[in-house]
Amino acid sequence: MWVGFAEFDVLLGDVHSLKGKRSVIRPVLADVRRKFDVSVAEVEHQDLHRRAGIGVGLVGADRQHLVEVLDAVERFVAARPELELLSVRRRIVTSED
Repeated sequence: MWVGFAEFDVLLGDVHSLKGKRSVIRPVLADVRRKFDVSVAEVEHQDLHRRAGIGVGLVGADRQHLVEVLDAVERFVAARPELELLSVRRRIVTSED
C-alpha cells in the first residue's frame, strides 16, 4: 500500500476578507475532489484572507499511480487563474516505511 500527499501554498488574487477567501477556496477544493477522487482540505493559513494551504491525500496500490495523480493535481491547481501557486511539498510513502 502506498500513501501520497501534497501540500500547496497558494496566494489568492483580489480577495479582501475571509468570506471572499471561502468563495474562492471552496470551489477549488470541490473541483479537485470531484476531478481526481482525492481527499482535499484547507489545512493552513485559515486566519489569513489572501493565503491558503491546501492539502491533498490519496492511497493506492502502486507508487506510479500516486505520482501521476499528484502531478495532475499540481498542474490543475497551478492553472487556476484565481490562485498563484507559491510552493508544493509532496511525500509518497509505503506502508513498509
